[in-house]
Amino acid sequence: MKNRREATRRRWLEVLAEHRLDWDRAGAEHYWSPRLDTAPRGELRRIQNTKLAAAVPFLYENSPFYRRRFERLGMTPDDIRSVDDLPKWPVVDKREMIEDALANPPWGTYSAHDDALWAERGWMIFGTSGTTGTPRVFRYSQFDREQWEWANARALHSMGLRKGDCAMLISGFGPHVWIWGVSVGLHRMGIPMIPGGGLDARMRANFLARYGATILACTPSYALYLGRTMQEMGLDPAKTAVKTIFLGGEPWMGIPATRKRLEELWGARAVEFYGCTEASPHAGGYSCPHAVLPGGQVATHLMEDIAVWELVDAERKAPVAVGQRGLTVTTNLNSESSPQLRFLVGDYTVFDDKPCACGRTHVRAIGSFVGRADDIVTIRGIKLYPSQIEEGVRAVPGIGDEYEIVLATEADGLDTMTIRVEHPAPPADAAKVAEQVAGEVRTRCEVRVGVEVLRPGTLPKTEFKAKRVRDTRKKA
Repeated sequence: MKNRREATRRRWLEVLAEHRLDWDRAGAEHYWSPRLDTAPRGELRRIQNTKLAAAVPFLYENSPFYRRRFERLGMTPDDIRSVDDLPKWPVVDKREMIEDALANPPWGTYSAHDDALWAERGWMIFGTSGTTGTPRVFRYSQFDREQWEWANARALHSMGLRKGDCAMLISGFGPHVWIWGVSVGLHRMGIPMIPGGGLDARMRANFLARYGATILACTPSYALYLGRTMQEMGLDPAKTAVKTIFLGGEPWMGIPATRKRLEELWGARAVEFYGCTEASPHAGGYSCPHAVLPGGQVATHLMEDIAVWELVDAERKAPVAVGQRGLTVTTNLNSESSPQLRFLVGDYTVFDDKPCACGRTHVRAIGSFVGRADDIVTIRGIKLYPSQIEEGVRAVPGIGDEYEIVLATEADGLDTMTIRVEHPAPPADAAKVAEQVAGEVRTRCEVRVGVEVLRPGTLPKTEFKAKRVRDTRKKA
């Protein structure tokens, strides 16, 4: 058993090393791989198949979680030898990982490292929480960190970041893959960083202006808040050195009104960095300079040499064809410690596998990612995304950057939705503003909502992911 485990581990590491193309070629920039990024789709599939053939036996022998799942399904690693075999394997969802973590505290058993190996290799922890509050944690080895740096630097380079830039990163020192991924990628590229954690908005504004950051990395909601704070201080965000606002953590790229608001406020190009903790360490999705397509639609690149991306339908979790809408599923092919086999990320999007104008051949998410299935709000039998509501809110002139969706149950048992927005209109005009917001939302969601108009500065601001939905409904 031990010999089999070690043999599959050695083979897995060998395959990972083989497919870091261009990493060590003479004179190479260690963050740009033209052969990988512009590879023909047949070559991308060959790489995926080679990695998958090594990853599956490795998981079977080294991850108790996956081994039990194989046995429960009556399958062996020989059943999954290529991408075409993946649909045989039912998707893994968050619930399964939460149950595993509860049964096997504190780490769960889905990692492919045991405690002795972790102690030898060293590690860094990242985590995410489910609806139960039970964390699903993922430990990255030093090898993972190297893979992570390389993959994220590739994405940053593809987005247009270069030496000579200077980035300010705004996030707390928490276990958030997104901002850490940005920092390790910038480190590999040799791009200076200004840490913005632990500072209030005014101090961050002064740092940004004083030290000439050309890149601002944060969540979309915080970029809006920081820009407004600078305006209150008599500083114009559009006149700073910032040329790129680098955003992640929330759906925004596919909301034209939000993207326009951000770019106009900062006088800069807004780019997207997409990923999830469960599928890391790797760069999930990113915006190239051709992200905005003719007609205003957007496209987000995914890196297919280090992950297999699929879309499945919401009900049966069966694969959908390219060009059809579905939920994202990923098989991570870039990790020593925690590769994943068909993990249900659950973001809605549409894939397009035609080459981009930038020359890259990897699949793109058209319209970006509108939100996860977990985020869907159901009100009186109608399902909708918070991003749909945001689009309606942003369509009304003068509405502030913050808003809140409040779900409640009335005395008669009827569920209601109230949208709380900020607007500088005098109280006498508040009813007119509320009517406009309600109308814009209704045209996009086909649901009637109440609207509460508040004075600017009333709603709370958040540094990381904005909490847009507050559900106070009585549970059955």
